[in-house]
Amino acid sequence: MLFKPVSSPFIAYKNDKLYIESLSVKEIQNRLSTESPFVLYSKKAIESAWDGYKNILGKYPNSLICYAVKANSNLSLLKLFVSLGAGFDIVSGGELKRCLEVGADTNKIIFSGVGKQSWEIKLALESGIKCFNVESEFELENIATIARELGLKARISLRVNPDIDARTHPYISTGLKENKFGIDFSRALDVYLYAASIDALEIVGIDCHIGSQILEIEPYLDAADRVIELIRQIRSHGIYLSHLDIGGGVGIRYSNENPIDIVCLRASIDAKLRSAGLEHMLVIMEPGRSLVGNSAILVAQVLGIKKTDYKNFAIINAGMNDLIRPSLYEAYHGVLPVQIRKGEATKYDIVGPICETGDWLAKDRKLVLQAGDLIVIESVGAYGTSMASNYNSRPFLAEYLVDDAELCMIRKAQGLEDIWRLEAELIS
Repeated sequence: MLFKPVSSPFIAYKNDKLYIESLSVKEIQNRLSTESPFVLYSKKAIESAWDGYKNILGKYPNSLICYAVKANSNLSLLKLFVSLGAGFDIVSGGELKRCLEVGADTNKIIFSGVGKQSWEIKLALESGIKCFNVESEFELENIATIARELGLKARISLRVNPDIDARTHPYISTGLKENKFGIDFSRALDVYLYAASIDALEIVGIDCHIGSQILEIEPYLDAADRVIELIRQIRSHGIYLSHLDIGGGVGIRYSNENPIDIVCLRASIDAKLRSAGLEHMLVIMEPGRSLVGNSAILVAQVLGIKKTDYKNFAIINAGMNDLIRPSLYEAYHGVLPVQIRKGEATKYDIVGPICETGDWLAKDRKLVLQAGDLIVIESVGAYGTSMASNYNSRPFLAEYLVDDAELCMIRKAQGLEDIWRLEAELIS
């Protein structure tokens, strides 16, 4: 069979063996004290993805690229993005602490999310972040109260909900009026006027995030048209905004998708701002998946083959606790053998050991497999380890970064005892 890894040339076959950069996956497994499953990242794949956004910075200097930490919050990856010059989009105090830990420039940190707690707001204000993306009036008031208590002025933008269909999975669509995110478009002007009356707030921008895994430019442009018209209305009331945050959501190739041209997207936004006389505005982009999604593979072992009258199952030692996207979104991830076998391929569902019918990682994949084989699940760099759990008391996986022929552990495998270490003593 012919296999074409979606992350080629960074993850590719040489003589029927799967390599990540200059290292054979099989050799990595042999070298490690850690048993599979584990996660491997290609540093070059991440740097190549960043180069696309670097091109935007070169052509449009009034841009700020803020990596969406929720996609993958591993400290080593965050440190890499700091070195590349990225800012950060965060959605929790924990993510802020991670950014501070790696020395991020706090003036490049945007705090999004619908449920910011008081301690998180206080930490963000004391850290001097660039801006809060505010999603409700109660949040606006809470930020103002805490800023007054600290004797500070909070820089804010409002996340508006433009009621635009991003044409993606409903669970990752965020810009429709029935979604929990953002301030209803019809109310946005009134909320801006209200914010302008609060002395503890400094209004600096406007934000709009319509979804994730978006594969067309049109939804971004439709949202931009609505937001630019709102900016005009806001200006007519003497409120001048310095930045437009268009969010993230740029999709990647999991199978045969055609991702959008991000430079073309930025050029189209620039053209709209110029035609509206708003070319001075800083444009913020918040990519996550498009920077790390195709950088990583999950390496797992086939525990056994189970055949029924209806299905053939390849049962592996990784499950929905390690990668929940297929179970949660019915998301597609490629499956590759570490060593290509000769023979007649059989159609398998790739399933894990978790006690749930929904514990599957891929369905109806034609492969030549036998017990003991190593396989990889592709494109797990985004919303893989960051959404992992200890369900069925299964530990978090080890993670390794590959840089050409070097292999660096960037997260140790969790021990079983670590799972329950923080639990209370048994009550007698």
